[in-house]
Amino acid sequence: MSLLTTDRTRQFEAVALPHLDAAWNLARWLLRDDQLADDAVQEAFLRAFRFFDGLRGESARPWLLGIVRNACYDWMRQNRQLADQVEFDELRDSEAAAAPASPERGDPARQWEQRAQGERVNAAIDALPPVYREVIVLRELEEMRYEDIARIAGVPLGTVMSRLSRGRAMLRDSLRDDRPSDPGDPGDQEGRTHHVNV
Repeated sequence: MSLLTTDRTRQFEAVALPHLDAAWNLARWLLRDDQLADDAVQEAFLRAFRFFDGLRGESARPWLLGIVRNACYDWMRQNRQLADQVEFDELRDSEAAAAPASPERGDPARQWEQRAQGERVNAAIDALPPVYREVIVLRELEEMRYEDIARIAGVPLGTVMSRLSRGRAMLRDSLRDDRPSDPGDPGDQEGRTHHVNV
């Protein structure tokens, strides 16, 4: 291995590895399977390394996540009949929705309620079509800028905003339909819903 290759590898690792968690998170939400996400991220990082010299003066995170997204969509196109059969495992997938530290942390009823709410939100996101799921994950979970999401998805900024609006509406509808009703809650009797921050 030449010194040039070693330097290039080190440079690539310095740029790409800080975004490994975000890459895996996006792949996991798109493909809905841990092993498939691992494979997609590995493929994407190999592609990114191959074209690393083309990254000039732009932020590595959207560039890399765009490659991850494309690897996921390639897999979904090639395995269309399998893509919708990947199961959502509530126990495994809700681990990321653990309750944050709070005064209610010691309250088992509150912990159960937060966990159940997290599971409903995860299931609602997971049920979205991929084009809406990706923008929700990138904006709400990865906290990316609209411009970066547009670069990752390869669509105009207006399309990102439209997809986000539609995806959020679909989430609200799904969570409204899925929320257990409480006969003693006047808000339920009037058809109002409680907002869940995604």
